[in-house]
Amino acid sequence: MRALVSAFCLSLLLAGVARADSLNVRLVGHCGTHDQARGVDVVGDYAYVADFDSGLRVISVADPAHPVEVGHCDTPGRAVGVAVAGDYAYVADYGSGLRVISVADPAHPVEVGYCDTSSSANGVAVAGNYAYVADYDSGLRVISASDPANPSEVGHCSTPSYCYGVAAAGDYAYVADRDSGLRVISVADPAHPAEVGYCDTPGWAKDVAVVGSYAYVAAGHGGFRVISVIDPSRPSEVGNCGANAPNAVAVSGDKAYVAADFGGLRVISVADPAHPVEVGYYDMPGHAYGVNVAGGYVYVADWLAGMQILQYYESGVEELFKPQAPSPKPEPTILSGASGVRRLASCAVFDAMGRRVLSPKSGVYFVRVPKAEDGRPTTVRKVIIQR
Repeated sequence: MRALVSAFCLSLLLAGVARADSLNVRLVGHCGTHDQARGVDVVGDYAYVADFDSGLRVISVADPAHPVEVGHCDTPGRAVGVAVAGDYAYVADYGSGLRVISVADPAHPVEVGYCDTSSSANGVAVAGNYAYVADYDSGLRVISASDPANPSEVGHCSTPSYCYGVAAAGDYAYVADRDSGLRVISVADPAHPAEVGYCDTPGWAKDVAVVGSYAYVAAGHGGFRVISVIDPSRPSEVGNCGANAPNAVAVSGDKAYVAADFGGLRVISVADPAHPVEVGYYDMPGHAYGVNVAGGYVYVADWLAGMQILQYYESGVEELFKPQAPSPKPEPTILSGASGVRRLASCAVFDAMGRRVLSPKSGVYFVRVPKAEDGRPTTVRKVIIQR
């Protein structure tokens, strides 16, 4: 406990006035996962969550206010991304390559095939009979999925940095290539994919979504970038917006939904691509790694809180849903008495619903410890306060 408290200031009051925990976004429901939720895809009444050390979790979202896990399938590696097509879920399983899992019976998902990749599978997109894998330092891998029981690599294209995310649209694959921004790769001939254009971005390009003539890039500390791909050989940035270190992005209509490292879900209007602007947000206690939009709901994979189901509503609309409290997972630190509370730091304190709290009373809270001077990353700890 001393290590935790040593990072704290004398009083929460010294941290200044905390801003609101949400804007135009409400929490509808949640479902805790066994480990750290990293990626999510939603098809019909089911959400498919890549859950780091516990593989694929299948969650019924038929009632968004009360999602419930109905099945799971362990994977040998670390599940960090998932894409679902037809009766199959394709899981980017880091050091264990691409895993193909039948979800024809959602209550009993079962692995039917796999394809090792040269490096570490970070992300996956599926289009037609092909799966496109962002394979860290070995570039883009093109895998035939025409026979899900025997997926096989048919081509690859190296990239200059580290592949984190990938989207497929038409004859092109769009790769978020960390230090090297957005890379556009022609996959018209899947056996011979070839880069045709690129656009540098600040920060680390971690994920990309493509809709129409635009690619939307989650660029880590470089924020949210909008890139015109009307000419794939000459992609060019047209707009950007800060978004608290985004890890992932999904686009629906004229809104982009960003899963941020520091700040949960951010909603950005891209009605004018040259001037994207944040119109809503919902703070979360952990790091949001994955996001998907389906049926008017936003599904966020949060490493601490599991899968969160949220809904964006226009400014001025009355909030009707009561937030559902996520299940706490880590072992808590216990602080007793008023003196213990006063020792909390200049870090953010959240209740179990992810709402920021300025003056906590007795109960369970999540405390986000800020980055230390020695460069150690931000951490989140569960704390029980006893008066």
